[in-house]
Amino acid sequence: MSLSRRGLLAAGGAVGALAAAPSPVTAHSGRGRVRTGFERLAADGYAALSGQRVGVVTNPTGIARDVRHIVDVMHADDRVNLLAVFGPEHGFRGTAQAGGSEGRYDDPATGLPVYDTYLKSGQPLADIFTASGVDTVVFDIQDAGARFYTYIWTMYDCMQAAALAGKRFVVLDRPNPVTGRAALGPVLDKAFATFVGREPIAQAHGMTVAELALLFNGEFLTRPVELDAVRMSGWRRGDFFDETGLPWVPPSPNMPTPETALVYSGTCLFEGTNLSEGRGTTRPFELLGAEGIGPAWAQAANELGLPGVRFREAYFAPTFSKFQGKTVGGVQLHVHDRECYDPVRTGIGLLVTAKRSWSGFAWRPDNWIDKLTGSTKVRTLIDAGADTDEVVGAWRDELAAFTTVRKRYLRY
Repeated sequence: MSLSRRGLLAAGGAVGALAAAPSPVTAHSGRGRVRTGFERLAADGYAALSGQRVGVVTNPTGIARDVRHIVDVMHADDRVNLLAVFGPEHGFRGTAQAGGSEGRYDDPATGLPVYDTYLKSGQPLADIFTASGVDTVVFDIQDAGARFYTYIWTMYDCMQAAALAGKRFVVLDRPNPVTGRAALGPVLDKAFATFVGREPIAQAHGMTVAELALLFNGEFLTRPVELDAVRMSGWRRGDFFDETGLPWVPPSPNMPTPETALVYSGTCLFEGTNLSEGRGTTRPFELLGAEGIGPAWAQAANELGLPGVRFREAYFAPTFSKFQGKTVGGVQLHVHDRECYDPVRTGIGLLVTAKRSWSGFAWRPDNWIDKLTGSTKVRTLIDAGADTDEVVGAWRDELAAFTTVRKRYLRY
């Protein structure tokens, strides 16, 4: 029996991907090893891709357990006919900051053509898939669990474009890092659809990317795509990321840790204000503040008695983004009981108390907050003096309706 160089590399990659020692056990671990959709695909000898010319939509999070990128693993394997890579926001190899991409280039490591999908959709994106020569588009990106985290809408746009181009679509599933227990927060009004929310799902959707793909295909795409979802094994809906045994790779530059993801679906709302959301610090979305804020905000936030979290008066100087190089005051979130912590309710409570305790509070002039929350409701209620309970109560019916639809697509 002889093996080509690609075959030898693939053998090493597959063994590494499937048999490498799990990550060190954390204080919250002990439920066994989670195998991602890619691991299960590889273990099955890539049977789902047999005879197909393949392109992959991915970013630095598309890794095997040994942290080799799946593109490198599959490119080295004679069983996969990998022709192209499609890069989203921040790029395939992750060299671009927020709102940027890498453009069209040939990947130095593999020689594969890399096509830029960022801000492309519909027929222009379908034309890219056609030009690439692929039959099957594979999606493998780690999500953060929030409606406004754009990779799920990259998937949506790619599904829509694959359908237009007559391509098959395969989703390799990964865990929702903040559990899949429940959906939280307001549901998008379609009148406010943008790249931070194409369709009416909850602000914290509580689904995996494969479940979302099934939902998109079943509820929203006017022309459904030929869809296959390669499920994980070993993942339970109540698992936080550190309970999976999987290595964490930041999905984007300002999502450095699973703890960031835990708070993100609430505190990202501060992108819609004149306060810093902590970009340019080592704790984005955990540090919030602006020039002129003192201790009153932290005190007011603590007085809300929000479950599972406390707020510390904090001062920081962002190295980029809002207030670059200036020292600002505000709060740092400290989640002490993630089991009962509600990130969306916390984000609303912080908006309410920021507006009440700091006279300089303002929404972004473009009302970006409406795009993030999915309607004018949150902004107008807070401006009218509503408290946290009133704002949260305003989306009860729409969330209940989404939860009913969501249940049909849960697979774990």
